[in-house]
Amino acid sequence: MERLRRRGAPLAALCAAGIAALASCEVGQAPPRRQVSDGDPDLGRAALARYGCGGCHLIPGVDRAAGRVAPPLDGFSQRAFVAGILSNTPQNLIEWIRHPREISPRTAMPNLGVTEEDARDMAAYLYSLDPR
Repeated sequence: MERLRRRGAPLAALCAAGIAALASCEVGQAPPRRQVSDGDPDLGRAALARYGCGGCHLIPGVDRAAGRVAPPLDGFSQRAFVAGILSNTPQNLIEWIRHPREISPRTAMPNLGVTEEDARDMAAYLYSLDPR
């Protein structure tokens, strides 16, 4: 039984953090609008197509981006997490795009050698898909 309690501790801490985050939000309040400084959404849309992200993801506004292997990327700015493990911040999104396997070694997302500049632009585009 003690062993189960120890294993549940990280999950309990994660749940407590999530509950605290939810409690701090007002009902009906939208999350803050996320933006990437020095990112160009138009260049990001082109980079998402060039790196072939649409082979796995459905990405609104990107030609031939109708993949069903990975999650769709619409409404990305409204998500709490990047890849289910990182807080959804511009820097975390950029790092995930550039180094997914360093962050989560068992992820199916390949490391595509995305440059810092392209990742900034890609993140800017994903955040521009905000439905507001």
